[in-house]
Amino acid sequence: LLSPYIFLWIWSPGTPGVGKTTLGKELASRAGLSYVNVGDLAKEGELYEGFDEEYDCPILDEDRVIDELEDKMSEGGVIVDYHGCDFFPERWFHIVFVLRTENSCLYDRLESRGYTGKKLQDNIQCEIFQTLYEEAVSSYKKEIVHQLPSNTPEDLERNLDQITQWIEQWMKDNN
Repeated sequence: LLSPYIFLWIWSPGTPGVGKTTLGKELASRAGLSYVNVGDLAKEGELYEGFDEEYDCPILDEDRVIDELEDKMSEGGVIVDYHGCDFFPERWFHIVFVLRTENSCLYDRLESRGYTGKKLQDNIQCEIFQTLYEEAVSSYKKEIVHQLPSNTPEDLERNLDQITQWIEQWMKDNN
């Protein structure tokens, strides 16, 4: 059977700055899985349908992203890193990990990336109100959606260990 599909949904439940890219890249390296950063994929393939002036960022063409990823996802063993998840097909993922970061820590991370004003405040509010966690729970079976703390280097190591154990168990159960 194929390796597990793993969707690392980060927007903290998607929020930028929660550590999804760091976790995703390291996990892919340790577990021998493929890593896809949807933002990078969209940039490389110009998979946009416009530009949001208010947030100073491109607007993702979700249908084109799905088309671009379909073949890779059918192979299995893929970690997907993106801040939202409601447009990805449910069949793609065996498990969803939503990283959560304390507001003061997240604020500092986003501010260091140059986030200001409405963009900064809206991302903090998304974390406070668990917007992306709620999105994940409404998009996938609740039992496959898990929240993980992502505040410290120790949290990162614990999360890597926990997810690696899950992958090993999944492989035993499905091969």
